[in-house]
Amino acid sequence: MTSILASIPSPSQNVLEIGPLTIHFYGIMIAIGVIVAVLVSKRRYERFGGDGELLERVAIWAVAIGFLGARFGYVLTHTGDFIDRPWGVLFIWEGGLALYGGLTIGALTAIILLRKWNGDIFAFGDAVAVGIPLAQAIGRWGNYFNQELFGTPSSLPWAVEIDPNIAAAAGYPGFTTFHPTFLYESLWNIFLTAGIILWLEYRGKLAKGSSIALYLIIYGTGRFVMELMRTDTTFRLFGLSRNGWLSALAVVFGIGMLWWMQRRGEPRVLVGPPVFIAPGAETMAKPIEDEDSSGSGSEDSSGLSFGDGKGGQASPPSSS
Repeated sequence: MTSILASIPSPSQNVLEIGPLTIHFYGIMIAIGVIVAVLVSKRRYERFGGDGELLERVAIWAVAIGFLGARFGYVLTHTGDFIDRPWGVLFIWEGGLALYGGLTIGALTAIILLRKWNGDIFAFGDAVAVGIPLAQAIGRWGNYFNQELFGTPSSLPWAVEIDPNIAAAAGYPGFTTFHPTFLYESLWNIFLTAGIILWLEYRGKLAKGSSIALYLIIYGTGRFVMELMRTDTTFRLFGLSRNGWLSALAVVFGIGMLWWMQRRGEPRVLVGPPVFIAPGAETMAKPIEDEDSSGSGSEDSSGLSFGDGKGGQASPPSSS
């Protein structure tokens, strides 16, 4: 009883068996995270004047190809784990997705498709700036079920209990409780990454394209800190893991992007009344296609021009 009250117990199993079917909790958490991200991003993209169906199409491809990039990124840096069992490369339910690899490949896929299908790249980026950290917050609990990605030993009341064999394999024989970095990252994503973005959007402080830049800054900072505690890295340069260096790069890139977007100062399109996941005073009462059957853009009384309802740029209003 004392150990349970003084730490977070790890789950007794990481699979759910239904007859001949074995379902891994890791996969369940990843799937839930993806669904939440798509639903949240779709609603935000629609409020930013975009086409929700377009976002769904792009998201399907970006997620699928992004997963391949995430798995490839992990395998590339853990080749020794698959020498004796190369087929294990396919077993993603065992864990092993390189987040930055998935984000990079997924983002490139989304940009290519948005350009092809005339979507609004910056509105799309702002839309997923809240959806992605929520997906990450949920997906990290898959690591909890797999007893992986924990930090250094800890005796804090919220330390997570790890199987002694797993702890010994990680280089900490004799230790049983560790920093729950999966929990730290999950809370960081919900309350800081998504929370700060939504708060600044509510206050109308962000120009178009700035939300995704803030995501890079806030998430990158948190991940940099987590990497200082995590024990699963196979490589360090000057004491910092690969993901630590990538996190620092994400922060620097995000700062530059935020400066540029705020200086550029393009106003957001906000269709209809605000909702919790897409706050801010509306700039348009109705989607553009409801006001103009031709699908061209229009201007409100403030003189700001808006998109075509699918993420594209508005056409100049004709003279009457």
